[in-house]
Amino acid sequence: MPVHVIRRSRSRGISSTQVTADAHRLLDLLGESHAELTVSLVDDAEIQRLNGEYRGKDQPTDVLAFALREGARVPGDEALLGDVVISLHTAASQARQRRVAVAVEVRTLLIHGLLHLLGYDHERAPAEARRMKAKERELSAFLAGAGKQETGKRK
Repeated sequence: MPVHVIRRSRSRGISSTQVTADAHRLLDLLGESHAELTVSLVDDAEIQRLNGEYRGKDQPTDVLAFALREGARVPGDEALLGDVVISLHTAASQARQRRVAVAVEVRTLLIHGLLHLLGYDHERAPAEARRMKAKERELSAFLAGAGKQETGKRK
């Protein structure tokens, strides 16, 4: 399962290695271990450009998801899941507001974007928003537990 992390922006406390590891764990848990995923870490200017071009919203956002399993399919593309684009600038701002580490916020945005790639849509209906939020909490708890287990193994 190839996971590609592309860094087009920097933020203190964000490790491409950790983002890759989190993505692999999430894909395994979601039964998508064969899937190919790209995660791009960008700045607000880049995500604003993408948000304007693809969603008609000329403003930065925290995360965008570009699913490759929608629309007409091409034989052999079954493993392609899509792209998650995360603004590290917005993530840092939201982390300060929530009083969490930037890495925690990036992890939250990775989960959110990945669920969008799998068809979850919090804007469709309140029931779907609740279902997505519950899944986000489940996945976040899983990753937090995995981190604690790995820390314990090193001791």
